[in-house]
Amino acid sequence: MDSQSLTLLVEIIDSGNLSQAARKLKMTRANVSYHLAKLEKDVGVQLVQRTTRRVEPTEIGLRLYQHGRTIHNEMLAAREAITTLGQGLQGRVGISVPSGYGQIVVSDWLIEFKRAYPGIVLDVLFENRADNLRDEVDIAIRVVQEPPLSLVARSLGTVRYLACASLDYAHRHGLPRTLHALRTSPVITAGVTGRQLRLAAYQGSERNEVMLEPTLISEHFPFLRQGILAGLGVGLVPDYVVQDKLESGEVLTTLDEYRLSIFGTHMYLLYLPNRHQTRAVRTCIDFLLAKASPGSGTVESVR
Repeated sequence: MDSQSLTLLVEIIDSGNLSQAARKLKMTRANVSYHLAKLEKDVGVQLVQRTTRRVEPTEIGLRLYQHGRTIHNEMLAAREAITTLGQGLQGRVGISVPSGYGQIVVSDWLIEFKRAYPGIVLDVLFENRADNLRDEVDIAIRVVQEPPLSLVARSLGTVRYLACASLDYAHRHGLPRTLHALRTSPVITAGVTGRQLRLAAYQGSERNEVMLEPTLISEHFPFLRQGILAGLGVGLVPDYVVQDKLESGEVLTTLDEYRLSIFGTHMYLLYLPNRHQTRAVRTCIDFLLAKASPGSGTVESVR
C-alpha cells in the first residue's frame, strides 16, 4: 500500500461514487475500479460496499480512509507552506451563499475581505441549493432548521421573518392584524412547493399555523424587496431584506406579536470536517464569523 492508493480511497469515499472520483482524479472509471480492487486485494479485506449509485465505506475502509485523509491533509499543508513561503496570504476560497442574503449582506463583507487580502481568489456562488458541499465550494452559508450531521456547522445567528408592507400599501389597504386576515392579503414571499405556503407563527410556546397562497413568489429576495416597496402586497421576508426601509419608515411591520417561521430560523456557516483547509479558507471562515458576531458592529441577529 502506498500514498497514491490511500489518495484513491479518500477520493472515492469523499465523492461517493466511482464516476465522480474518476473525474476528480482525471482517470477513467474502469481504471479507478481496477486500482480499488487491487488495493482491496493487497489489504485482504473489502473496503467499500458498492451499489448502483453510491459506494459506502466498510468499517475497515472507514478506518483506512481516516488515516488516508490525515496523510492527504498533511501533504497539502506542507505543499502550501512551501509555495507561500515569504509571500502574502494567497489561495482560492469557494463560497456558496443564498441569493438574497448573499447580495444584501454578505457581498459587502466579501468586498471588505478582498480588500484586506488581495492575494486570495474568491469564487462566489449565489444560489439556494441545500445539498452538501461540492468540490468547488469550501464554505456554504445556509438557512436550515437543522444542519446536516455530516458537516461542521458554525452559527451566524438567528433569522427573523417579518410580515411587512410599504407605507403606501398600508394607507391604501391597511395591514392585516390577525393571521386570518393575512390569508386574504396578497402575500409576497420566497419560492414554495405547489401553490400554498405553510406559515408557522409562535406566541411563546403556542404554535399557530396558517396556509397562504402567495401572489408574488421568487427565490431572489432583492426582487421580493422591489415588490414590497412597489406596494404589491404584504411581504413575508427576513428582516435584512427591508431593514433600511424599516428604519426610514417606508416599510411597516405587522403581526409583531408572533415569531414567524417559513424555511428555518437559523443561519449557519457550513464546511466539511475532513477536507483540508488552506490558510485562505481558515482566514475567510474566521472573518465571516467575526462579521456576524454581536461585537463586530453588525446587527445582533442575522439580517
